[in-house]
Amino acid sequence: MKQMLTMAWVLARREMRGGLRGFRIFLACLVLGVAAIAAIGSVREGLRAGLASQGAVLLGGDASVSFTYRFASEGELARLADVAQSVSVVADFRSMIVVNDERGLTQVKAVDGAYPLFGQVVLDPPMPLDLALAGQDGVAGIVMDDLLIDRLGLGIGDQVALGDAAFILMAELVKEPDNATGGFGLGPRSIVARTALEGSGLLSEGTLFNSHYKLRLADGGIEAAKAALMPELEPKGARWRDARNGAPGLSRLIDRLGAFLVLVGLAGLAVGGVGISAAVRSYLDSKTSTIATLRALGAERRVIFLTYFLQIGVLTLLGLAVGLILGALVPVALVPVIARTLPISAEVTLYPAPMAEAALYGGLAALLFTLWPLSRTEDVTAAGLFRDAALGRSRLPRPVFIALCLGILALLIGLAAWLSGLPKLALWSFAGLGMAFATLVLTGGAVKRVARALGRAAWLRGRPTLRIALGAVGGPGGEAGAVVLSLGLGLAVLAAVGQIDNNLRGAISRDLPDVAPSFFVVDIQPDQIDGVRARLEGDPLVSRIDTAPMLRGVITQINAKPASEVAGGHWVLQGDRGLTYSAAPTRTTVVEGEWWSEDYDGPPQISFAAEEAAEMGLSLGDSMTVNILGRDITGEITSFREVDFSQAGMGFVLTMNPAALAGAPHSYIATIYSEEAGEAAILRDLGRAFPNITLISVRDAITQVTGLMGQIAAAITYGALATLVTGFVVLMGAAAAGERARTYEAAVLKTLGATRAAILANFAIRSAVLGAAAGGVAVLAGGLAGWAVTHYVMEERFVFDILSALSIVAGGIVATILAGLAFAWRPLSSKPARVLRARE
Repeated sequence: MKQMLTMAWVLARREMRGGLRGFRIFLACLVLGVAAIAAIGSVREGLRAGLASQGAVLLGGDASVSFTYRFASEGELARLADVAQSVSVVADFRSMIVVNDERGLTQVKAVDGAYPLFGQVVLDPPMPLDLALAGQDGVAGIVMDDLLIDRLGLGIGDQVALGDAAFILMAELVKEPDNATGGFGLGPRSIVARTALEGSGLLSEGTLFNSHYKLRLADGGIEAAKAALMPELEPKGARWRDARNGAPGLSRLIDRLGAFLVLVGLAGLAVGGVGISAAVRSYLDSKTSTIATLRALGAERRVIFLTYFLQIGVLTLLGLAVGLILGALVPVALVPVIARTLPISAEVTLYPAPMAEAALYGGLAALLFTLWPLSRTEDVTAAGLFRDAALGRSRLPRPVFIALCLGILALLIGLAAWLSGLPKLALWSFAGLGMAFATLVLTGGAVKRVARALGRAAWLRGRPTLRIALGAVGGPGGEAGAVVLSLGLGLAVLAAVGQIDNNLRGAISRDLPDVAPSFFVVDIQPDQIDGVRARLEGDPLVSRIDTAPMLRGVITQINAKPASEVAGGHWVLQGDRGLTYSAAPTRTTVVEGEWWSEDYDGPPQISFAAEEAAEMGLSLGDSMTVNILGRDITGEITSFREVDFSQAGMGFVLTMNPAALAGAPHSYIATIYSEEAGEAAILRDLGRAFPNITLISVRDAITQVTGLMGQIAAAITYGALATLVTGFVVLMGAAAAGERARTYEAAVLKTLGATRAAILANFAIRSAVLGAAAGGVAVLAGGLAGWAVTHYVMEERFVFDILSALSIVAGGIVATILAGLAFAWRPLSSKPARVLRARE
């Protein structure tokens, strides 16, 4: 065996002296796939490292203890002060900035003198935050995001109002250190001093706000502080977060988006695999005489196999190295772009894990797509090779090679499912990719048969250019299979992303406006609700008003056990939830159990959303403990009701009987359904009469969410475009491989009297046919993938986007024509006599 390997290595080295001719497409496909996966992984790791190193800055402290609708009591504050070296309290809420008759929604951060414990607030003009918030001439200061300043047409020194409190604009808020922890905000940020809001009614009991106590701890004291504080504070509704995961929402987004893009990169590698396989097959065909000579001289089939296996292995290592270098350099260029879109900076360095992952994927893909064509070198006799290199193409490899290919494929799928962290999505992605692969292979064969049949049709007599083009598409060999497969896979990924993007945006911006309210109104005090109703009920442009008392609480226990042990990480248990009370069901349907009587005054009873209850495994009769404003209320689930959150109206997961919440401070929430013409007057009148309430425009919220979804879709589209670029490289390789045949064909046609224009039209027609076939199948595959994701993942109605589909087909046609014409000029310029003489 050693002697056999030595001989194979000697022969491989001699073969490689001829350079990389024939392997450029092989290397390009491998480099692109590996570089994409390595770059995505490196950016993800860089962002993770940035999150880890900047955790305290992003959180605003080594740890944070938060309360809903209340501040810490004196006893709780004393416990926090005992454990921490220093404490800073921040109140976060939404409100309306008022300037004359103009109003703008803003996310307000009310801070104390110790803020920020970590990092620095950057203002324009530059000044310390405490100086800006001190204001001037006895009026407290405020700093605002530039978007809000522009929207309201403000200038430095202008006066504004928050609730009943007056402020003077001192500076533009350029950067706040802890802006990654506030979640999704519907309005631009404003910062004021908490003391300036005293008497404004914005932070009174029952209003919607969160208080965050940021803690600076001794080194290594995070776990000790949590153990000292949370057993006492958590039962009272306190929530803990620390710098080890300072921005969990952002961390999840980075992980999920990174994993999804790696899967898109693997799709690109699969597309490149078609080019790898075609390049290996084309290279081996060019070595027919060499292989035949070796077999005639007595070389064993294993020696020949090992010779080319070692040669391709060396080239694979070269491709992996170049791809990894490129993948390590790309994040450097991406850092400025990331810095503009995320509140963190990526730490760019060389991360071994994503490099190893990319190399592993690339190596396995190269092995998978080269083993099949390479295995056929064993099974062809020398006489067969001398007679016709194509004779062995229809044979299947030996069973051992088929088993090896299946094993490598299973290993590749298993690794992707494990390393991505999204096993279900990875498995479905590979299943869809496999179906698309099989469909495109069958389509390539079908296109050849249909073209061959059409080329012989009687009705095409008299159209020689079209008949010759169709005959070339349907003839033996040819480019049909490689073109349809490589371009079709790339277009299928792009088509799927396009359909998903359209439906994602459509679910928000197309469907909701028909049923959604115009405004959500929050922080309506009990003594204001009648006045709000009086203003709206007499307005002919208002079609509907829904109001309900509004509280927020944290579900802490189910059946006397920690809620997370019973229902896991269900979204209802993530943080606090809105809840209400009602004597009778309003705009809802009880689907199981019974609602309490209107005068019920017994132990607390709960009506829960039916769908969420089924997901959490709840049953009628279960007990549930909810912490509201630091007080535990335990009730029995007596009914399940239908709650449709998709209508963007008022919906509560949890409703209790009125007596259960008697005496609890609360506010009211309202939804207003109005014609667009009446919205400005509603905003003005309610804002003037009740300065403390907050009106949230649903239309503005939809625009903001749509923009956010657009950014995510854009990132995925860029990944899909990388796959398409790989497909185009494979397409160019197929066109280059057929250049010799087209040169001979052009020489024959010229001899028979064909003009250059007719020959060029011939080449363009066959390219257009193959491009249309690839685009058509891609639209079908992408549409099915888009439907599956929209229906099963997004749980939304799927709408097929015809414009996206037509653009995909047109793109496929244009791409194949460009690739075909790029390698048509040399055949057209060749002299027939020289070409035909060389074939004698």
